Amino acid sequence: MTDKIRWGIIGCGDVTELKSGPAFNKVAASSLVAVMRRDVAKAKDYAQRHNVSKYYRDAAALIADPDINAIYIATPPGSHEAYALAAIAAGKPVYVEKPMALNFAAATQIKKRAEENNIKLVVAHYRRAQPFFNKIKELIDEGAIGEPTHVDLAFDRIALSEEELEQPQKAWRVDPAISGGGLFNDMAPHQLGLMLYYFGKVKNASGTSANSNSLYMADDRVKGNIVFDNGIKFTGKWDFNAGSNADECIIYGNKGSISFPVFGEQHMMINKNGAKEKISFEAPYHVQQPMIAQAVQYFLGKAENPCPAEEGCEVMRLMEVFTGK
Repeated sequence: MTDKIRWGIIGCGDVTELKSGPAFNKVAASSLVAVMRRDVAKAKDYAQRHNVSKYYRDAAALIADPDINAIYIATPPGSHEAYALAAIAAGKPVYVEKPMALNFAAATQIKKRAEENNIKLVVAHYRRAQPFFNKIKELIDEGAIGEPTHVDLAFDRIALSEEELEQPQKAWRVDPAISGGGLFNDMAPHQLGLMLYYFGKVKNASGTSANSNSLYMADDRVKGNIVFDNGIKFTGKWDFNAGSNADECIIYGNKGSISFPVFGEQHMMINKNGAKEKISFEAPYHVQQPMIAQAVQYFLGKAENPCPAEEGCEVMRLMEVFTGK
């Protein structure tokens, strides 16, 4: 049994610059050993700026590196399956970005192969590890708003401009062949992952989606409904061709409500018996650091899995039910 997790990152792009990459060296019993990017000049630049000793242009070489005993997959979803299966075949535990894969079938294949080979795998639904969202769960569980009854979620974004769609770091997110869908597939996993964390197993789900302005191939308006096994109902609306931005989730109980943004500043409002209380948190500087810390403890055999593959798969399934894709 190892006493330290030595990471290799596949895909050291923008998402790893601040959100995750530096955290691997700030978490106890963890270090970042190597990074990989197909553009080797960018991989070298990343390694030099972040004091990483090795860099690769080939994922297979990174996975085979004997100094690495865990793999973080931070590429676009279209390549998650291939890289995850390669890491699993090499016997190395995997921390994979959300959404877990290009589609539910690919996510299920990753889960199946990890189980068959007894390889640990964590999906990076990292908000569930942050104190702000854990406080919301604590309030729900302790009955601060009574028995939860239903959830309303609204998320709106102004449509991407033609100039933005020409930027590679944004264009891939609305290419279904790479992202699996559009901005819905990029953003909704954070929200749906939290709903599963808060309310458990899904009884049934339904939804609709549309491509409202044909700016790109993916649908930009989605509605989804969930009934959980415990009877709690969820309604979500996502509009990526809206006139203004909105980000609000309201959890209603029979004695009050909790409202909060999923992506905005970490402020929640508790409304109970007409009285309102605001609770604020400061988001972690590296937003994935709490989840990475939990993943490290899980890989070391000292804690439970903070986000198992079945939950990553269920998020993928729900998105496909909502969109019919």
